[in-house]
Amino acid sequence: MRILLTGSSGWLGSALEPRLRGLGHEVIGIDPVPSTATHIVGSIADRELVVQTVRDKRIEAIIHSGALHKPNIEHCENTDFVATNVQGTLNLLDAAVACGVDRFVFTSTTSLMISQAIRAGFQGGARKAAWLTEDMSPEPRNIYGVTKLSAEHLCRLYHIQHRLPVVVLRTARFFPEADDMADTIEQSDANTKANELLFRRLTVEDAAEAHAAALEKAPQLGFDIFIVCAPTPFRPDDCAALIADAPSVVTRYFPEFPALYAQRGWTMFSSIDRVYDASRARKRLGFVCKTSFADVLAGLAVEQR
Repeated sequence: MRILLTGSSGWLGSALEPRLRGLGHEVIGIDPVPSTATHIVGSIADRELVVQTVRDKRIEAIIHSGALHKPNIEHCENTDFVATNVQGTLNLLDAAVACGVDRFVFTSTTSLMISQAIRAGFQGGARKAAWLTEDMSPEPRNIYGVTKLSAEHLCRLYHIQHRLPVVVLRTARFFPEADDMADTIEQSDANTKANELLFRRLTVEDAAEAHAAALEKAPQLGFDIFIVCAPTPFRPDDCAALIADAPSVVTRYFPEFPALYAQRGWTMFSSIDRVYDASRARKRLGFVCKTSFADVLAGLAVEQR
């Protein structure tokens, strides 16, 4: 297929572009920032550029991973987020319909699922961790989440009105940067990212694989939304214990974890406040992340032999 990939110069786009080419697809990257994966330097907020690209390049599928993200909130106005994340998505959907694009994959975020009420519960001593699935009704707490949810609604609308096959992937964390709350956590970045694989992280390679799976399944699915995250070992009935004493819960599932962590000088979060449940992606999309917390422990065991 001839695929238009937005955000081709970004962290995900840089991993996704070679993966798609490896599957035999022709990939046309578009991004405001030049890179080896970007063929068209420009913004998806430029409606004429988007329509012209989709038409002239005879695009058959669109993977829309380009966006302004949470870190951009410090430097960009709300109107910038609306222009890129909402109007840009609308431009792509309109071009897809006008030019007969066969399928559309949209990169969304689990961030939009954390409402102000959930956040307040985390900060105010919640009695149990939040178990988060696609069935909950999101109430985003910042402009990033608001615009990504608005873009999701546009995707759903265009499926309803035009029968455009669309798959929305709410990806958990896969960014390489340290967390914006890293200063409050007395752990190395590698330690923190390893811990997060239990409940709210995946690798960028797995994120790319999820998009490839969504691209394949979109016509069959019609429209669907999936959380994409490393598989959690936890169950909903662990949620109270995860808030009270997360290390004890992790030890129950991974008895080898305390010794392996101690030898590396790592620590587990004392409390885990949320768990993203990716089981819907396993059941309906047929996708499971390859890298999990168990793989981290296996790697530590090999290092310490």
